[in-house]
Amino acid sequence: MDEATKEDFLELEKFLCFSVYSASHAFNRIYKPLLDKLGLTYPQYLVMVALWQEDDQSVSSIGEKMYLESSTLTPLLKRLEGHGLVARKRDPKDERSVRVSLTADGKALRQKAEEIPACILDATGLDLETAKRLNRDLRDLRAQLEVGAQKL
Repeated sequence: MDEATKEDFLELEKFLCFSVYSASHAFNRIYKPLLDKLGLTYPQYLVMVALWQEDDQSVSSIGEKMYLESSTLTPLLKRLEGHGLVARKRDPKDERSVRVSLTADGKALRQKAEEIPACILDATGLDLETAKRLNRDLRDLRAQLEVGAQKL
């Protein structure tokens, strides 16, 4: 590799990871006022979305979907439970497993959250098809990075 090429790799704006990282921060700035109205943080919102999609899941199932360890997820779930949005209980079939389900208030919150995806799409300035393609490409990238991490 020649010196000019090496220099290109050390320019911040050319780091794919930095572009994803900084875009994530930009997303958080858009989400914050929307989620403040619901009394949720972004990670709490993601848990609620996962539960609105499929209620009564194990903590490990939610963690897999969110790419989070249970040690990170448990305090988040406790806060949601404290807000009366979810209930946690031991799985009667496996006492080692904890299941999470929506309360009536948690189910009702979904209606208030329905406007958020459209607001986010609008803020991106992307049309729906472009947003879907970018989302698919990023999921593919994440999967490839998971494979790459296994090789390290």
